[in-house]
Amino acid sequence: MTRPIRDAVTVAITGASGIAYGLRLIKCLNAQEIQTHVLISKAGRAVAELENNFRLPEQADKIHALLSQELSLHPKLVRVYDSEDWNSPLASGSSAPQRMVICPCSMGTLAAVAGSHSNNLIERGADVVLKERGQLIVVPREAPLSSMHLEHMLNLSRAGATILPASPAFYHHPSNITELLDYIVARILDHLGVEHDLSERWGSTGT
Repeated sequence: MTRPIRDAVTVAITGASGIAYGLRLIKCLNAQEIQTHVLISKAGRAVAELENNFRLPEQADKIHALLSQELSLHPKLVRVYDSEDWNSPLASGSSAPQRMVICPCSMGTLAAVAGSHSNNLIERGADVVLKERGQLIVVPREAPLSSMHLEHMLNLSRAGATILPASPAFYHHPSNITELLDYIVARILDHLGVEHDLSERWGSTGT
């Protein structure tokens, strides 16, 4: 059964390196039968093609069809929105989900959300989650970080967001890229309160 929209999770993919984190997160949420609302920026589509040979169309319905096929998703549990769809429930505090993850988060999106710009649905969705005292998780991927980047992260943290950098650990002895991805996705799921078995926890057998 589809859960109420406010119990859903919004996943926004922007134009930073690490698109695979966002795609893996969507797949894991879907496997747990969590209603997921997906937003992918124009730059995010460009990076997806560059990094994953994943050519995403512009139209939301076509993105939905492609993601459902390529990630083996339950289609009814996924809703894709155009970044300019201001009629989306994500744009209003009266109906938007209380949980949102920007993964990966570009420095441009980071700055816009920190400044409450709301120039597109990704920025507006994040602004709504913050103003409604929901849960916003930001997964930045950049190196090195300038003082401006750090100030934006500090402002978002003060506003209630969780800053969860895409910095995988190695104590679990990863043997492939998927295990590196899963370490970060597992941390995101932990903060969302979603059960998973993606990686071993510190102190468990084998660490």
